[in-house]
Order: sequence, then C-alpha cells, then structure tokens
Amino acid sequence: MLNGKTILVTGGTGSFGKKFIKTVLEKYPEVKKVIIYSRDEFKQFMMSEMPEFKQYIKKLRFFIGDVRDKERMMRAFESVDIVVHAAALKQVPACEYNPFEAIKTNVMGAQNVIDCSIDNGVKKVVALSTDKACAPINIYGATKLCSDKLFIAGNAYCGSKDTRFSVVRYGNVAGSRGSVIPFFQKLAKEGAKELPITDMRMTRFWLKLEQAVEMVLEAIEHMQGGELYVKKIPSMRMPDLAAAIAPNLKIKEVGIRPGEKIHEQMITKEDAPNTIEFKDFYIILPQINLENIDYIYPNAKRVGADFEYHSGNNDKWLSIEDMKKLISEI
Repeated sequence: MLNGKTILVTGGTGSFGKKFIKTVLEKYPEVKKVIIYSRDEFKQFMMSEMPEFKQYIKKLRFFIGDVRDKERMMRAFESVDIVVHAAALKQVPACEYNPFEAIKTNVMGAQNVIDCSIDNGVKKVVALSTDKACAPINIYGATKLCSDKLFIAGNAYCGSKDTRFSVVRYGNVAGSRGSVIPFFQKLAKEGAKELPITDMRMTRFWLKLEQAVEMVLEAIEHMQGGELYVKKIPSMRMPDLAAAIAPNLKIKEVGIRPGEKIHEQMITKEDAPNTIEFKDFYIILPQINLENIDYIYPNAKRVGADFEYHSGNNDKWLSIEDMKKLISEI
C-alpha cells in the first residue's frame, strides 16, 4: 500500500508521529521517503539519533516548519503522495487561555494543509481528530471540530483535482506526552500523598498508540474521501485509573477544570443517521453532498436512530488489572 510512496507527517516528532513513522518503515520496506514536518529542531535531532530511526536515515527527511506557514509547507509538500496531519495544539487548559493561538494552528493550519495538498497533487490526506471535537465545550475541541469539517469539505473544495481527505477520531492515548498517566506516575514517584481526580464520575476512552496507527493505516488504505473514522476502544473510570497507578494513595476530588466533560463523546445522536458500523470501528459519512464520491461498504451496517457513543455508555471497559497490563506494555 505504501511501498514506493512519499509520505509526509505534520507534527512528526510527537508521540503518534514517531510511532506511525516507525511502523511504516518496518511494515513497508520499499517506502520511498518519509518527511517529518515539525517546528522543533531539537526534537528532530533527537528523533534522528534514535536507534529505531537511525537505520532508516536515508529514507527520512527532517523539514523544519510550522503548519501556520503556508509558503514553507508548499515547498515541503512537493512530490508527496500521502499526508498524515498530526500537528496541533492539544493541551485543553493552554488552549483555553490562549484561544487564538489554538485557532491559528488547529484551524488556519488545517486549511493550509488542505490548500498545499491540493496544489501539490497529494493523493490522500488523513487528519487526526479527538473525542473532544465531538459536541465540544472547550476551545481545543471547537478548533478540532472546525478542522474536521474543513478536511471533510476539502473533498468538494478540491474541484477537479483528485486529492482525497478523511479524518480519524480517537480518545486518550496511553503513554503519550499529554496523557494523565505519566502525570500520576510522576506524583507517585515524588512521594505525593494523594492523586487529584476532577470528578469521581469521570470516564475516558483509552487506547494504545499501536491502535491509533492501525486506524490511520486502515483509513489510508480504504478511504474514499470524506469519511470520519471512529475507533472502537474501551473506557475506564478515572478513580480506577488512579488505583491502577498508585493503589496506596488516596484520591482527592478537586472539581472539573475549565473545558472538561464527565464523559467524552465520539459520536452524537445527531451523527447517527450518517453513521455505519464495522467490527472494530465506525464511520461517520459526510452530511454535505459530495457528488464525485460513491460510498460502497458492503460489510457495513447502519446504527440505530438514537445511537450515541461516549465513554460512559461504552460496552467495553478496562479493569484496574487491564490498565496495569497496558501501562506495563508501554
């Protein structure tokens, strides 16, 4: 699927980017080139020195740039076949206090990716989304919802060009830099007497980086354009997460922070009429009319009219032991 292709990953030095690139290099030995597009020169240097990448250094191109800089991206996107857009401002509190910075990166940056992809003849673009983009209540989620809508509409915006855009939405990644797991581990290691939980009822979706990468590869292989892929992943109650990390520490309920939900959503009831289900994931088909695309999914089934998918009504749950095993694996 990717052999002979040139792939560009925005935000390629992040947790997802590194895992995705490592997987591609191992799984597709004949991939032509992988371009890591990101703005932090030190992270690029550190990544180039990692043993798992050093052996593939002739196939890697490290390109310093920001998704806000359209002119720079135009040069980076030359002769690229596939783009995976992972760059974003992701920290909820930081985005709440710096809202227009989030807009510049997550919304304007998304439009820059779309324009540069179309103008350079990129064939497929997969943009990463988040559960916080579903019925958003914080600026991070709102900007990512805008981003999702932009990429889906890009399939009409491209006109006669054959660039295709799809989106992959998933929840919290265990072991990523922004995860609460390393935060709790740090507190326990430093001798904290309690772990802060914003609300005892709170639940969250959890998955491994490998699962996120699998979903993106699935999208690249089968996307027709305009689909929003939602991975089926288990939920966990936050008090159980605390118990899995530091069972001897007390839990202190500190109250919900700005922009937080009790349960995170992936699919709303309003999405249900456009949602089809597969064994391991859902696809939300576009509401806008894309006349140039015929969606043919013989193995899919429609969800019910009142269907919704959130971390509180999930039928898959992680136990404390499940999370301990997951943490040990990462």
